Amino acid sequence: MTAPRSQEAPEGLTAAQRLRQVANLVNGSTVLGVAVAVAARTDVRRGPRGLVLAGGYSWRLPFAGAFTLGNVVLCRCPADKLAAQPALLGHEEKHCSQYAWCLGFPFLPLYLLSAGWSMLRTGNPGTANIFERHAGLAAGGYPVRPRRPRRRGPSEVEA
Repeated sequence: MTAPRSQEAPEGLTAAQRLRQVANLVNGSTVLGVAVAVAARTDVRRGPRGLVLAGGYSWRLPFAGAFTLGNVVLCRCPADKLAAQPALLGHEEKHCSQYAWCLGFPFLPLYLLSAGWSMLRTGNPGTANIFERHAGLAAGGYPVRPRRPRRRGPSEVEA
């Protein structure tokens, strides 16, 4: 009888985490994340589960307290404070996987379109955003709001 094989890679990553790490490196999104982190003079350090944490981000855009570029999680707070928030870090980790699923850079316009749709439907860029909903609204600090009522079209107006 053989011993069961672990799903963990030698560095403690699961096969899925390692695949995400490699995919985002190959598609260039993690390279972009590291470049932004260095240009913004953040404190860059290795994080859990193959993530790179970049704390102390101070540029004006985006407005979020934390955001992801590839496997790099940039945050306005110190990196150790982000690491101590497992729900938020898990939320951002799901965005890392979304970059891999979207093959890197296509994630950015797809995310912006989804945020615009969400603004039209709810008045909030995250509430109806498919990417934020998949990552977990509450964990990302987004409110759950009802959809705005649909306007009546010309064919629905009573005479």
